[in-house]
Amino acid sequence: MANKLRLEGKVAVITGAASGIGEATARLFVEHGARVVIADIQDELGLQVVASIGTDKASYRHCDVTDEKQVEETVAYAVEKYGTLDIMFSNVGTLNFCSVLDMDMTAFDKTMAVNVRGTALAVKHAARVMVAKQVRGSIICNASIESILAGAASLAYVASKHAVVGIVKAAARELGLHGVRVNGVSPYGIATPLVCKAYGCDDAASLEAGISGNGHLKGVTLSTEHIAQAALFLASDESAYISGHNLAVDGGLSSMLKLNY
Repeated sequence: MANKLRLEGKVAVITGAASGIGEATARLFVEHGARVVIADIQDELGLQVVASIGTDKASYRHCDVTDEKQVEETVAYAVEKYGTLDIMFSNVGTLNFCSVLDMDMTAFDKTMAVNVRGTALAVKHAARVMVAKQVRGSIICNASIESILAGAASLAYVASKHAVVGIVKAAARELGLHGVRVNGVSPYGIATPLVCKAYGCDDAASLEAGISGNGHLKGVTLSTEHIAQAALFLASDESAYISGHNLAVDGGLSSMLKLNY
């Protein structure tokens, strides 16, 4: 498939695309022929990404995913600028670490607002356009290995990512009647700016080595490009009959018991 443009002529909105997984996915989607709206609250970074990709292929839109009006307007912007919407990658998220005993409910509410409300709004407004325009679209939601396990993150994060998978399944059931597919992608840990900030770590390389060392599959270090490739598959017609699925990109960790001996 190396020489095939897998998203030629497609239009995508990617939330949280100014850095990390979202940025890598935006670049890969454009390489495969898509035009992309980079939606984020990091305006300077987002504009830099657009400039490096090319304004003929990408554009930036400020979007706080917890604000329904901003999500709706971002989708409307994509349709106005490019004529349609084929792909929504609800990628943005927030992460924190704290004990159940010390749980800050303000932080809990913020986590749920970004990860769950933000995902639901992205699905809602992308689906409205796809159904109205009779687009056989693909909606992808970034979950986490924590949506399958409860390995390292806080209660709020684990609960929020389990909820994302619930959104995927419920939306896939309803939207399948309109030919719209909804899937999740669940990465193992990657030393993205978000994760580094949550860990309070300035050295991404050392954090990446630590995360990789705890993984099951050796010889490969998970990167943002690996998740972008998974999103590309779910966005493309190669996954035409896959819906309601949560694709774990975790080197088998969530399906195997790791014994340290």
